[in-house]
This record gives sequence, C-alpha cells and structure tokens, in this order.
Amino acid sequence: MRSMVLGLVLLVVSSASAQEARQPNIVFILADDLGWTDLGCQGSKYYETPNIDRLAQAGMRFTSAYSAGPNCQPTRAAILSGQYGPRTGVYTVGGTERFDTSQRPLVPVENVQNLPLDRMTFAQALKSAGYVTGMFGKWHLGQMGEYHPSKRGFDEAIVTMGKHYGFTTQPKVDVPKGAYLADWLTDQAEAFIVKHQKRPFLLYLPHFGVHSPFEAKKELIEKFKNKPGVGGHKDPTYAAMIASVDESVGRVLDLLEKLKLSENTLVIFSSDNGGVGGYLEVGLKTKEGITANRPLRGGKGMLYEGGVRVAFIAAFKGKIRPNSTNDEPIISVDLFPTLLELGRAKAPSQTLDGKSLVPLFTGERFERQAIYWHFPGYLGSGKNEWRTTPGSAVRAGDWKLQEYFEDGRIELYNLKTDLGQAKNLAETEPVRRDELLTMLRQWRTAVNAPMPMPRQKK
Repeated sequence: MRSMVLGLVLLVVSSASAQEARQPNIVFILADDLGWTDLGCQGSKYYETPNIDRLAQAGMRFTSAYSAGPNCQPTRAAILSGQYGPRTGVYTVGGTERFDTSQRPLVPVENVQNLPLDRMTFAQALKSAGYVTGMFGKWHLGQMGEYHPSKRGFDEAIVTMGKHYGFTTQPKVDVPKGAYLADWLTDQAEAFIVKHQKRPFLLYLPHFGVHSPFEAKKELIEKFKNKPGVGGHKDPTYAAMIASVDESVGRVLDLLEKLKLSENTLVIFSSDNGGVGGYLEVGLKTKEGITANRPLRGGKGMLYEGGVRVAFIAAFKGKIRPNSTNDEPIISVDLFPTLLELGRAKAPSQTLDGKSLVPLFTGERFERQAIYWHFPGYLGSGKNEWRTTPGSAVRAGDWKLQEYFEDGRIELYNLKTDLGQAKNLAETEPVRRDELLTMLRQWRTAVNAPMPMPRQKK
C-alpha cells in the first residue's frame, strides 16, 4: 500500500514537472497595413475590435512598438531573420524599377526580394528545439522552391496574398468557392492547433488583411454603413476588413481556451507597418489613403511615426501582467530573440540585432541605447510625389532623428512632447541632434549599410 501511494505521489510530481518543463506554444498573428490607431484598444471610436481588445486586456500593450520597415517586405524579413535591412538587403517591396526615379538626384540601392537562404528563420530555430511549426498567409520573402516557407522551417505552410476573394495558394490546395481569405486562413490555423495540441507548436498567421484591394464580407460592410465616422476613421469596407481580422483573433483565442492551452501559450498580435493614410496632411496631393493615423504624422511608406509605429500586444497567462501597457520602444527584430528565449532554442550563427522582450513581459530590467531604420530607396505616391526619399532614422529614448540623403536634411523630434512630429528641433537642439546623428552614422558603418549613389549627369 505504501509503495502504491509513493508511486502515485511520484506520478503526480512527474506530471507537474513535465507540464512545467514543456515549452510554451507560440501564436503570432500579423495584420497587414493596419494603422496604429485602427483598434479599439488603440483609440479608434469607429472600428470595432472586441477580440483584439480582449487580448489587450489579457496581456500587455506596447505603446511604442515599431516595424523595421515602412512597408511590407522589409518588416517581414526583419521579423523572420532577426536582422535589420542592411544585413539582409531587403529594404522595400520589389525592385528599383517599381518607381521611375530617373529624375531624382540619387540612384537607389538595389533591393533583395527573397530572404537570403543562409539566414536562419525563427521557425528553423524553434523547429530544432522540438516545435512543430505552421505558417498560413502572406509570406512575401520568396514563394517558390527553396524560398518557400516550407523550406525555411515551417512543417506546414500555405502562402497566399493579393486577393481577399478568389485567391490562389502556393502550394495549390482546394479552396471553397466564395471563401473570404481571413476566414479561410483561420480555418487552416484552427486545424493546425487541433492537430498539434499535444506538443509545443509555433503558429505564424500573417493575414493579408487589411491590405488593398479593399474587399470585405457584405454583412460586415452593412454593419458599418450608417455608422458616423470619427477622427478620420470612416470607411465601412475597411472597417469590415478590420472586423474580419478581429474575428480571426477571437476564433484562435476561443480555441485555445476550449483546448485548455491558454495557460501555456504566448499570443502576439501586431502589424507590418503603419496605416495607409495621413498623406494629405503632410502635403501629398495624389494619395489620400483609406484610414487616418492621427495623432501620428504620415503613413505607410514613410519614416515618420505614422509609417512605422504599430500596434503590438502580447498575452501569456501567469507570465505577462494582464491589462498592462509598456512604453519601451521595441521593433520587429526583437521577436526572434524573444522566441528563442521562451522556446529554449539555440541561437543561430547570424547576428541578431534585437533584444528579447521577456524582461519587459515580466517587469525586469531592460536596457537598449537605440533602434534604427535604413531606407536607401524611394517610395512613390503619384506623379512626381514621394512618400519617402532615401534616408535613415534613429530613436533613442524620447528623441527621434531622421536624416534624408538627397539634400542632407535633418529632422529631430521629441516624441514625448510632440508625438505628431510637428516641430523640427534640429536647429534649436544642436547637441542632441549631433549626438543622435553620430549614433545613426556609426550604426550604418557597423552594419555596412549601403548608400544610394549620386546620379551621373548625361
């Protein structure tokens, strides 16, 4: 009898230890082109995001989170590799021929369009640590052959983007007629979770929503048609697209609860860059946008806050304090080292530019001098108008400096007192300006950042 009791005690202790030792599940949901204020928990009074708001109430909302690029591709490369653009060569979307820069004074740096094969992804690192890995949605780092996510560490991977209805997939799979992309991707995510619930899993769910073309389910459009706009948020189709992404988040959270996985699952929600809006306010005449990023300046495609500041929410029961906020500046390259630490995975041979966010999750000490951006090309908005010309930026503490290469223009802002970047302090704060400019230029040297070259006159 005594040996039986002892055996039961050991079994209970062993089970508890095994549960404690199990690596956490990781769910990373990435929206596309979602503006910083496009969520209820981020201040919108028009868009409705009850499920994402629920995630924020369950965890930590980072108020100074940034994408590593002002548009889709460079951010995704930074997320997957843990490296800033100068290390991967991925700075923008497409090649330099995408916009006619022949009349501009600088020749842009050629852009790398596929994530280099010698870079380990966070999926490869976690897979080596025993995770089963899945990715469903927008990859944007090379879809064919060795560049497909199924060859970059994901056990299950379906790539699709470009349309919200009538979409195609890589590899080709059967899609029900009339399926809406956000819903269909969530179907794949749910099936993955159910299938692999007994072992540690990594789910990467990069939605194509809310990227153009602006298409949404009719019933959701009707829901917003008669709702008065607030603060530049007013488009019912765009609101319906956000609602579909929110429904996806809710379905994933509900399934985790149903399967009793919430206690050991980190859920992160973010966006790949700022919202498509804020252009008229900065003087562009040919690009209106679909949303508003106020109080931030500018929008997608710009180094101003509206182009690179994004929502970032992390929830993990018992590990992250619920309904909390954190003002520490964080950036896309921080995700890789964060997942390495949580997943107890071996670091890759490549340099990782970010820092693990685990100390911020748990309220411990976190120190970093600055975060950086480098964009050695052009992003057009219409005839002879540019969302950005070649430049770099640095944020250190409350201060942000932007340097533009065509004319050497320097802009310096105190984001604590001037979130909308209305007052350039470069002339009135010369000591601060020179300090940040030195940091930025030293960083470019350290990462071998290529610079656009002067155009030769014919």
